[in-house]
Amino acid sequence: MFELSWMTYLMLILASYRLTHLIVFDKITEFLRKPFMEKKEIQSANGTEIKDVPKNMFGYLLNCYWCAGVWSAILIGGGYLLIPKITSVVVLILSIAGGQCIIETFVGVNIKKVSYYTKKSKEV
Repeated sequence: MFELSWMTYLMLILASYRLTHLIVFDKITEFLRKPFMEKKEIQSANGTEIKDVPKNMFGYLLNCYWCAGVWSAILIGGGYLLIPKITSVVVLILSIAGGQCIIETFVGVNIKKVSYYTKKSKEV
């Protein structure tokens, strides 16, 4: 069996996380998702909302975090096993970006909490 250090494994996980996020959520890859999505009126408790929903199974795969995560892991892991020299550069860049995203999310959430509690204490 192929042996990985814990650091390499962590980098592969972070790279897969970032690639998945890039595919499913980021504005820069919206052009990839858009042909496979359509706008539909959805009835909800808040009334009628217009939402982007997948047109077909491929649209669902591009819009589903869990589905895209599996394909990202296959792409990143398979690439690392088959062509490690090239994939290592991509993994390094994506893992740094993935770690940064996690830190930014944590910091951003905590900044919002501090702002919320500061506002609440002023009201009391």
